[in-house]
Amino acid sequence: MTAYIFPGQGAQYPGMGQDLYERFTEAKEVFDEANRLLGFDITNVMFSGTEEALKETAVTQPSIFIHSYAVARAAGDDFQPGMVAGHSLGEFSALAATGSLRFEDGLLLVSKRANAMQKACEAEPSTMAAILGLDNETVQDTCEQVDGTVVPANFNAPGQVVISGSHEAINQTIDNLKAKGAKRAMELSVGGAFHSPVMEPARDELAHALENTTFRQPSCPVYQNVTAEAATDPETIQHNLIRQLTAPVKWTQSVEQMIADGAETFLEVGPGNVLQNLIKKIDRKKTFRSLEV
Repeated sequence: MTAYIFPGQGAQYPGMGQDLYERFTEAKEVFDEANRLLGFDITNVMFSGTEEALKETAVTQPSIFIHSYAVARAAGDDFQPGMVAGHSLGEFSALAATGSLRFEDGLLLVSKRANAMQKACEAEPSTMAAILGLDNETVQDTCEQVDGTVVPANFNAPGQVVISGSHEAINQTIDNLKAKGAKRAMELSVGGAFHSPVMEPARDELAHALENTTFRQPSCPVYQNVTAEAATDPETIQHNLIRQLTAPVKWTQSVEQMIADGAETFLEVGPGNVLQNLIKKIDRKKTFRSLEV
């Protein structure tokens, strides 16, 4: 069975999507519609903007969503997933590509999500850190032993966990994890503590928008971040998306469950190859590549 996987924030790059725009009518329609819905020419930033410009809150998450959806549209009848999953933001791309969300609804939700997350970061300065070389349980236990806000945010691959929280708590946890044998423990250059309690205001803001959005049954099972389990029920999908901003991304667990359920090939839909590299660390015997259009 073939699993389609959709990248999250960090996969963007200058020039992303221009080739799709020029080669495929279906993709051009997606980009033009995105400009109309957002009220500014996001395609100009995607095609011609600098790396710094692509990191702006109003641009980064919508750009990745648009690119992934355009790839799916350009693939036409070759877009045939047996199951899907997306990393954080990528879950919205997966839901739109499989028909659970209309493109218009998905894009506006992603835009609101990005802005709500930015406001939460500004209200409470915070950060994230990558931890390499320790098992999930050690990282989890160490976070729980530190005073202040610090939690596992992304279980990306065996021995690769990202933690999220206040600056002080993150620094203390880094020191403690190094003492426990972490190969690397380093603060990341990010805007704030995503997938942590710091995002509570953003979750509350996004919840209202999600509750007023119509979800449909997707064309195949969607393995959601907060549960690492397959979902097809629209209400379940909606509920899990509301939880997603403050819950950890269970990427390792999701991929392992997809493999247990029959996934043999993973096709990355969207910019870059970040998720392929993570899957290589989870099970290098599987086939993984980008969806070609």
